[in-house]
Amino acid sequence: MDVTEREHVVALCGSQRDGSYTRRALELALDAAERRGATTDLVDVADLNLPVFDPEETDAGDAPTLRKRIQAADCVILGSPMYHGSYASPLKTALDYSGFDEFEGTTVGLLAVSGGGFPTPVLEHLRTVARALDAWVLPHQVAIPNAAESFESGRLTEDGLADRIETLGTELVDYAGVESYPETNPACAIASAD
Repeated sequence: MDVTEREHVVALCGSQRDGSYTRRALELALDAAERRGATTDLVDVADLNLPVFDPEETDAGDAPTLRKRIQAADCVILGSPMYHGSYASPLKTALDYSGFDEFEGTTVGLLAVSGGGFPTPVLEHLRTVARALDAWVLPHQVAIPNAAESFESGRLTEDGLADRIETLGTELVDYAGVESYPETNPACAIASAD
């Protein structure tokens, strides 16, 4: 799919840890999006002043800046480490300060990292939140289990995982602004007509 104008991809990083694997994986996805012709912005939630969300104070701290950066996006990647079977509270707070104005009709990609087994619940929970905000969530997603073994000196040790992350970055650009994958296989079109 050709990109006729430069898409803008924003990644929200929900990790607060120095040397975060989540942040590194998001950087790799953004690098792939840039190679596809997009502009990018990594929003490190740990660097923002975002108090626990209070519906009476929706513009607290850096919330207006956060919303402005997300609104500028054609596509958003939500990235989080897994904590207690779900996504991290800094990302939850950032999403609480956001809404339909930031996400409706936006293509969203998901990336989750775990120190142990597959962080599938994180991806499921983020998919539910993004859909509730009327975003279109890519079917392709990235789960990174056993993160300490998947990275060495900041580099991925598995080619297959690197390919999945690159695919996430490129598919965000390719499917920016669409609500579903286009029909590319004539057999699929025939089957769906039956």
